[in-house]
Amino acid sequence: MPPSGWRSSTPGPRRWPRTGSTARRRRTRCAWAVRASINGSGAGPLAGRSVVIKDNVAVAGVPMANGSSSVAGFVPARDATVVSRLLEAGATVAGKSVCENLCFSGASFTSWPAPVRNPWDPARNAGGSSSGSAALVANGDVDLAVGGDQGGSVRIPASFSGIVGHKPTYGLVPYTGAFPIEQTIDHLGPMTRTVADAALMLDVMAGVDGYDSRQPTVIDPVDHLASLQQGAAGLRVGVVGEGFGTPVSLAGVDDAVRAAVDGLRAAGLTAEEVSVPWHRDAMAVWNVIATEGAAYQMLDGNGYGMGTFGLYDPELIAHYARGRVERGSELSRTVKLVGLSGRYTFELGGGRYYAMARNLSYELRAAYDDALSSCDVLVMPTLPYVAREIPAADVGLADYLDTALSMIGNTAPFDVTGHPACSVPAGLVEGLPAGMMIIGKRFDDATVLRVAHAYEQAVGGFPAPRPEAVAPR
Repeated sequence: MPPSGWRSSTPGPRRWPRTGSTARRRRTRCAWAVRASINGSGAGPLAGRSVVIKDNVAVAGVPMANGSSSVAGFVPARDATVVSRLLEAGATVAGKSVCENLCFSGASFTSWPAPVRNPWDPARNAGGSSSGSAALVANGDVDLAVGGDQGGSVRIPASFSGIVGHKPTYGLVPYTGAFPIEQTIDHLGPMTRTVADAALMLDVMAGVDGYDSRQPTVIDPVDHLASLQQGAAGLRVGVVGEGFGTPVSLAGVDDAVRAAVDGLRAAGLTAEEVSVPWHRDAMAVWNVIATEGAAYQMLDGNGYGMGTFGLYDPELIAHYARGRVERGSELSRTVKLVGLSGRYTFELGGGRYYAMARNLSYELRAAYDDALSSCDVLVMPTLPYVAREIPAADVGLADYLDTALSMIGNTAPFDVTGHPACSVPAGLVEGLPAGMMIIGKRFDDATVLRVAHAYEQAVGGFPAPRPEAVAPR
């Protein structure tokens, strides 16, 4: 059944009244894009809870920039499916959160017009591309947040900012109404302070909407929140050796995650080392899909591209098509890299390299599935290191790209394969959060969240930034 916020291709009356300021706010580490107050049904599982929406997701009547001057000035006429569902569940939309420029960065310094700062240390980045969502949840400004994930953009800022970030199984949550990067790796997911809140949000957002071709036609309903009550004792954890000790790994992060695995053992789970050799080469597959695919869809295709079923946004396509040309020089260097490298390989191979990568994705998926045939979940560090300092505006290209993208080696593969993956805080390393990533079988998000919840209970909850660190600037 079509969601209420997308009744037709012609904008209709909004179901929920829009009130409040739409001015950009500079407070809370530059994490707010827009403040608003949109009250939903007033009843339901999210009644009384505030939620912020990543600024690549449409909220009717609220300005949207997708972190980029090329989109700035656009005002959607309809809610994204997930926004309609959150409002129907009783949530109050508190506004939009800053995200990275067209969502293509794992660090929070490419967003227009200013970087988002880490809640634990304002000199460092909050992670991207769902940077503002993570910072606002960690700061306590909102209860819940919607994030997007194509290379880790829910899990990266969750890890750097010390919160829970769940990337659902590909297709479980409809992407309708969110600005795409590449059809086969687009995900939306919850970002919260607790695993129970992530499970509750997932229950609200999940399910077929009848518009998004990323989704299967039928998804069996699962009560993810209720599943947490089953506990996780006796579940089997596979610790993926290839996820540790990478060329950019910080030893303290590896140690923190291994200590977290010991915490799972203490909670009654079994854990043993497993090997997934394909994991070392997974980034080569993602790189082709994310550059050539995004150049074709996000840039040349003005976000939506053509050739797939879905509910398109003609007004956004036209607005961005103009802005991308008129303000193309202002795009981030990560986006320019996508355009240059993706266009080059497409012209060189005519699409052959993308086709090869998509075919290899099935081998990659099968490698993780094989490991999961003897385990209930896989575990590895979410990221190889803790948040780095925000670079200077005139930083050299090599350091710019290293800061923006060098952390995605463990996160990006699961955008290609579609497995669910949840990042939970594993502890503090050098005073900054590190994340443990829990990966499960496709459409078995419930088991992933059960393990995450068991760990949260074992450690007595997750820490928050010091109050002085989050004081408004």
